[in-house]
Amino acid sequence: MARIRTAVFPVAGRGTRFLPATKASPKEMLPIVDKPLIQYAVEEALAAGVEKLVFVTGSSKRSIEDHFDVDTELERTLAESGKEDLLALVRDIVPPHVSCLYVRQGVPLGLGHAVLCARPAVGDEPFFVHLADDLIYSDVPCLKQMHDQYSQHGCSVLGVETVPRDQTGSYGIVAVTAEPSGLQRIERIVEKPRPEEAPSNLAVVGRYVLTPAVFDKLESTGRGAGGEIQLTDAIADLLADEAVYVLPFAGTRYDCGSKIGYLRATVEYALRHPELGENFKAYLEAVWER
Repeated sequence: MARIRTAVFPVAGRGTRFLPATKASPKEMLPIVDKPLIQYAVEEALAAGVEKLVFVTGSSKRSIEDHFDVDTELERTLAESGKEDLLALVRDIVPPHVSCLYVRQGVPLGLGHAVLCARPAVGDEPFFVHLADDLIYSDVPCLKQMHDQYSQHGCSVLGVETVPRDQTGSYGIVAVTAEPSGLQRIERIVEKPRPEEAPSNLAVVGRYVLTPAVFDKLESTGRGAGGEIQLTDAIADLLADEAVYVLPFAGTRYDCGSKIGYLRATVEYALRHPELGENFKAYLEAVWER
């Protein structure tokens, strides 16, 4: 069974819900306490054994490339100032054995198109797709959980969670059948169905293990919901050829594509922070008592 060596990060979106903050800076660079969202995403992929990071970018995403590049001037300044702890943080963002590749999505035609743009960089191997604005806190990183399930059967895996029925129009929704092994195989997947038409309220949330067969499906997938090439539609076609499973992952998801989800993540990650947590908790308690 092929090992998953590559993670794809579709980061070409404009983040319009966070304007004007995202006018000149990508939403993936918005910080949660002291790290940008995209760094949390990369750390999760590295914990799953990834050795190649593929960023599908747009015209305003140069700061993502800069973040993961070497900054010799900054490193020299930190070294000369004796700030070894900060120097280590900067140097350790991406380990030396891990490569970063940047692919431009010239026209914003949706998530499916973004994944297809990564095909030359991925090659004929299974790969992760990670949406950075779905931040997941868990004891075992979500992609590691998905990799462990993939290693049991070698098929595509989608991360899912149950959402309120009135929110199905914001997600890809799956209908599943439980197998004797306990695994849940997808029977049907629909992109953003109305609540009355949704096959369930089990939603796909920003984490995928995909076999390379999905690329051929994407090549022939026309525009779907929102006039975009939907990854969900390609996966629906893939179901006719091979099994696709879901993983109801263990952990807490924060929808950082929304302002309230971003604020929730900021507060809860701050409370968990080893240096800031206690002081921040005391501050919140004081605010609550006013």
